[in-house]
Amino acid sequence: MAEESEPTADIAPVLCPRCEHPLPREARMCPQCGVDLALFTLLADKAYREAFPKTAPLISTPELLVPRIGEYLIEQGFITPDMLETALQRQKDLASQGQRRLLGQTLVQMGLVDRETLDKVITQQIIELHAALQETNRTLEQRVKERTAELRHALDRLTEISQIKANLISNISHELRTPLAHIKGYIELIGEKQLGSLTPEQVKAIDVIQRATQRLGRLIEDLIEFSTASREGLRLNWQQISLYNLTNSVIERSQDKANQAGVTLETKIEPELPPLRADPDRLSWVFFQLVDNAIKFTPSDGRVTLLARQEDQHVIFSICDTGIGIPNDRLEEIFEPFHQLDGSPTRRYGGTGLGLALVKLILEAHQTVMKVESEEGKGSTFSFPLSIATNIE
Repeated sequence: MAEESEPTADIAPVLCPRCEHPLPREARMCPQCGVDLALFTLLADKAYREAFPKTAPLISTPELLVPRIGEYLIEQGFITPDMLETALQRQKDLASQGQRRLLGQTLVQMGLVDRETLDKVITQQIIELHAALQETNRTLEQRVKERTAELRHALDRLTEISQIKANLISNISHELRTPLAHIKGYIELIGEKQLGSLTPEQVKAIDVIQRATQRLGRLIEDLIEFSTASREGLRLNWQQISLYNLTNSVIERSQDKANQAGVTLETKIEPELPPLRADPDRLSWVFFQLVDNAIKFTPSDGRVTLLARQEDQHVIFSICDTGIGIPNDRLEEIFEPFHQLDGSPTRRYGGTGLGLALVKLILEAHQTVMKVESEEGKGSTFSFPLSIATNIE
């Protein structure tokens, strides 16, 4: 049999799977670390089968790890194509008789290849396959690094843009405050007739303007609150609060709007609920926003109900309405800032789309999460748990 030639300079050297030292083509042991390459292959195969028994081969021999051993033997000059064809036919005949034989076993039994040569070829092929796998892994690692760098750059850029947007919103909102304060001041003077008498029509017009400026003021405050929370996070003033006082305050503030909309506003709160651990101002804003939204999206003769019940060390709050509902595939969209489900120019319901985004931020700062259940045409339920007061830090 022809002897294998040494690898040429333009062929990448085969590395030891243990120490990665370059190996001679016919090496059975690594000259650097002394590892037995055939034994190393068998041990690696055993470890693999123990880790992944479902994918392990039925017989643990190196030959099973090597694809197309016949073609490889031809490439190395140990057998001819005719010899391989004879061995394959012999293997097929034995299989028809119920005798399973590997190709390497068949070649050895037929005397076409000796066992030592077969082992050497199998070991060499495994080492080459291992080297190819190492190279593939290195390429994959490089691609992962490059992709990670690209994603990190994109994230940094997105964070920068988000910061610019938050700063812009904050600056514009604060700039809007001053002229709005002037407008409100003069409207109040006119409404109080300090600048002259008014006709009944003018009184009605001033009333409309006052309501519009109040709404504009709330929108500006929402913008400032959202931009501040986005840039600096929310700082909570933890206190022990009375649930009864909190819910009554929200209902009183919302009653006029409910009456104007023809919506029934009610509470169903379990008696003697324990005090809560929360920021009273922030939580009051959350309840008001949720009740206000429920009224806004509930048709006349509908109902909005604020419920509370104790469950272990939490009080579960729910705001239920019989309104227009939300499509199930769009529930997550309602918490996106500056987003309206109806984005058309002729949409019926106004707003900046910041209310629920701020609600989400405040509840997350309270270490709780909002759950939303809704059915189109039948209404929605917004619920979340809050911790019962123990120790206030």
